[in-house]
Amino acid sequence: MSALTIPRAALITGAGGFIGGHLSRYLSARGCEVRGIGHSAMSREECAALGISKWYSGGIGPSALKETCAGAEIIYHCAGSGSVPLSLQEPMTDFRSNVVATADVLEFSREAGGIPVVYLSTAGVYGKADKMPICIDDPFRPVSPYGMNKLTGEALMRQYGTFFNVPGTILRLFSVYGEGLRKQLLWDASQKLHRGDQTFFGTGNETRDWIHVSDAVTLITRIGACASPQMPVFHGANGEAVRIRTVLERLAACYDVPTPIQFNGQGRPGDPSDYHADVTASLALGWQPEVALDDGIACFADWFRRDMAATSMAAPIPRGRL
Repeated sequence: MSALTIPRAALITGAGGFIGGHLSRYLSARGCEVRGIGHSAMSREECAALGISKWYSGGIGPSALKETCAGAEIIYHCAGSGSVPLSLQEPMTDFRSNVVATADVLEFSREAGGIPVVYLSTAGVYGKADKMPICIDDPFRPVSPYGMNKLTGEALMRQYGTFFNVPGTILRLFSVYGEGLRKQLLWDASQKLHRGDQTFFGTGNETRDWIHVSDAVTLITRIGACASPQMPVFHGANGEAVRIRTVLERLAACYDVPTPIQFNGQGRPGDPSDYHADVTASLALGWQPEVALDDGIACFADWFRRDMAATSMAAPIPRGRL
């Protein structure tokens, strides 16, 4: 069983992003000195809100890593593109974000004497799996450049562990959601429902294994203590397959939007129909997901309503109209 260990100082790549930002706040609130690297500039106030003591904008590279990582006990590599459509439209952009940046992080770790690296991978490395739930040692069949590039990042992790003794661990995340995520299913669906559009891609019978970002963050923190040159692998999920139709109906109910939800029967390129994770290894660490899906969806809907009121809407949005 792995203890929940909070490092004294940590570097988070992509600390201004969705998962990286939640991780930054979580660690900082527990006394960790958080340094961050990202592409965008960040004001002092924005850094303070995320609990980041030092921020480097301009992306990941040798100079950025040297400037921000001095004294850090661990690197949480949260940066990278997370978009299947973008990987199909701009494959080199995805390659640089998910492969080149990972190579830079690992080479820096090697030169610095082996700073542990926690690598956020994806269920997309499995592609269209033959059976459910998916086990950690199941075959890899990525169906998008994104999945292939994340798998390449995993291979780099193993290369640096095997040949250079760099310690690390790999977390294959399934469907991470939560307040602040301005992309993917819940965000896109909330916008569509707001416009009065209740028709979605697929059949509705596709399944995903959801994990709230707060549960993902506690798992990321816990597996850091497992880092070794053997690169142990864990799944970030709840261990439950939920139909897309069910998720969208629950979301619509939060907005008092009448159902039924409609589906057009068309699939999206690069999207497997089903995902369901075996989370045995994660549970063995003493970690447990704490946010029930119904509660997480309700919190997301409340946040979305507030976000819409604060940005694109001039006044608060009443229930029944988002």
